[in-house]
Amino acid sequence: MTAKDTHPVLLGRDAILKADDLPSEDILVPEWGGVVRVRGLSGKGRDEYWASMTVQRGKTQTLDVANATAKLVARCVVGEDGEPLFTQNDVHELGERSGAALNRVFEVASRLSGISDDDMDEAGKASGSTPNGGSTST
Repeated sequence: MTAKDTHPVLLGRDAILKADDLPSEDILVPEWGGVVRVRGLSGKGRDEYWASMTVQRGKTQTLDVANATAKLVARCVVGEDGEPLFTQNDVHELGERSGAALNRVFEVASRLSGISDDDMDEAGKASGSTPNGGSTST
C-alpha cells in the first residue's frame, strides 16, 4: 500500500465545481400510478426552498410552512432529462394530491437534499405547525 492509497485525494477547485454530486432516486408512487425521479437540491436550491417559506409581516420575517411539502416535491421531482417537472406555479395544485404520496416523495427529497428531521422540526416550531400540516413521524 502506498501513501497515496492511505489518504483521500485532496480536491481542487475544478474537481469540486465539475463534480456530478446531485443524487437522484426513482421511487414508486402507487397513488399516482407509477415511478417518479427525485433529485436532491443543490445548496442554492435548498436555500431557495427555505427562503420560499419566509414571509414579511410588517417589519418582521416569519416562517410560513403552508404547503411546504408540495414546495419541496415541486423542486425535486425531475423528468428523464433531469429538468424539474413542476414550477412553483404548480405548488398549490400539487398540494391537492394525496398526502401519503406527497409525504413519500417529500421524505426522499429531504434525505437527498440534506434536510434533516431536526431542520423540519425547527421550521415547524418557528411557525407553530409542522411542514406537512401534521406529525413528522411516520
